[in-house]
Amino acid sequence: MAGPVVRQFGGARRRLIEELQQKGISDIAVLKAFDDVPRHLFVPTGVRHRAYEDAPLPIGHGQTISQPWVHAKYLELLALKPTDRVLEIGTGSGFQSALLTRLAGQVFSIERIPDLAREAHAALGACGITTVVQRVGDGTLGWPEFAPYDAILVGAASPDVPQPLVDQLAPGGQLLIPVGGREEQVLLRLRRTPTGVERTRLDAMRFVPLIGQHGFEA
Repeated sequence: MAGPVVRQFGGARRRLIEELQQKGISDIAVLKAFDDVPRHLFVPTGVRHRAYEDAPLPIGHGQTISQPWVHAKYLELLALKPTDRVLEIGTGSGFQSALLTRLAGQVFSIERIPDLAREAHAALGACGITTVVQRVGDGTLGWPEFAPYDAILVGAASPDVPQPLVDQLAPGGQLLIPVGGREEQVLLRLRRTPTGVERTRLDAMRFVPLIGQHGFEA
């Protein structure tokens, strides 16, 4: 994360943060995380000039890095605390993983594509982030060894909510997941309460499909 490279995108990063604010993101901790994490280090060099647009970008392997507003909305909805243990399903580029390290206490992340996981690990390392615990595997199964989690974020669309993820929520824990078909979905928030699991429908979303035992077939 060389100084000149960071400075080169300083103005673009500030403009992105202003755009997020204009679109309704007001959580200061979330905005600061976007200011701290250089998104351009998490996208391929061919699209690096677009790193601070509020738009999804291709990252190879048929995958994308989500629109910054989507990441910001996820994080604002969760209102994470520094003591929270978080599970991320779909490491992707590693950008959201990096944002999570600024907001939560422990971050665990699962990616099914080995090459993407390696690239994300390298990008996190370039930012000096070594605390994200990564795994290659089926994200629909969660990561029971480290459960329960205060928050679970799913960065791909599922036909339904994978039950293993619900089972791994801590009391009071929240799960954010886009549910629907392969083309259009709605974001659901599930919260574990003393009397069961509450479901809330939120915004319409569009994500790549969640592939796995409890998701879509490859």
